[in-house]
Amino acid sequence: MKRIIIHWTAGGHYPTASELFYYHFLIDKDGKYYRGKFRPSDNENCKPASYAPHTGGGNTGSIGVALCGMSGFKNKKKIGNYPITKIQFESAMKLCAELCLEYKIPVTGQTIMTHYEFGLKHPKTSSAGKIDIIFIPPYPWVERQEAGSFIRAKIKWYLLKLKGD
Repeated sequence: MKRIIIHWTAGGHYPTASELFYYHFLIDKDGKYYRGKFRPSDNENCKPASYAPHTGGGNTGSIGVALCGMSGFKNKKKIGNYPITKIQFESAMKLCAELCLEYKIPVTGQTIMTHYEFGLKHPKTSSAGKIDIIFIPPYPWVERQEAGSFIRAKIKWYLLKLKGD
């Protein structure tokens, strides 16, 4: 595996059966994570109906991690009824750090990114225009263009903790 792409589901606070089909890992509002239908290794060589199709144009070699929530999100002032929670966000960042260790994925802007960032870097894919993740409710001061950097910094912090540094 070469990268992790982080999403929000744009649904409720708990994963649905269809969401389990699209992502490798989903984190609910209480910080509990769920394994999706497919293993990360299923995305090494994407074959129809045999991999987690979380990122249009970017599934091969990618692990899909999704935070459950953000249904109804419009902007910072209209975040809907299912905002990402702090415990959920932190649990997701720790999980991403664990995945980085397990799959030897370095934390860079090319290897850890939000679905939004992937769409910006690949404008000719169906991921272009995706808004997950442009706002992090527990950290409302983080601007849209800084969300990916903030996420990578959090994952690096958890990596240090996991390594005991």
